Amino acid sequence: MPKPPTELPDHQVTPNPKLEKRTRRQFSTEYKLRILAEADACQHGELGQLLRREKLYSSQLTTWRKELAEDGVEKLHKTAPGPTPSKTPEQKRIEALERENARLQQRLSTAEDCLSLQKKTLSMLDRMNNGSEP
Repeated sequence: MPKPPTELPDHQVTPNPKLEKRTRRQFSTEYKLRILAEADACQHGELGQLLRREKLYSSQLTTWRKELAEDGVEKLHKTAPGPTPSKTPEQKRIEALERENARLQQRLSTAEDCLSLQKKTLSMLDRMNNGSEP
C-alpha cells in the first residue's frame, strides 16, 4: 500500500546579497588619493590599522604610489586589473602553431625513418631470396 502524501511547508528561499558572488572592487581616483594621503600621515604602526579598516593590501598602496609617481593622477584613474599580458593573442597563436609544426615534423621524420627501414629490409629479403635460388 503506498504511503499517503505528506504535507511539507512551502519554503521560499531568498538569496542573501552578501553571499552572492563578489565582484572585483574598483576604486575611484579620489579614494586612492585620500588613502595615499592617510597612509603618508600615519605614524609608525598605524598603517596596518588603516589597511585593515579599508580592507586593503600594502601592495595596493605600493602600486598606487608607483602609478602616481610615473604618470600622475591620470594613471590612477585607468588602473586595469591583473598583470598586463606579455604576449598578444596573435603571438600566442603563432607559438602554438610553431609547437604543433615541430611536433608534426617529428612525427613525419619518424614515419620516414620507418619507411626507409622497411625498404632496406625488403631489399635484404629480395637479395637473400634471389641469392638462394639456383
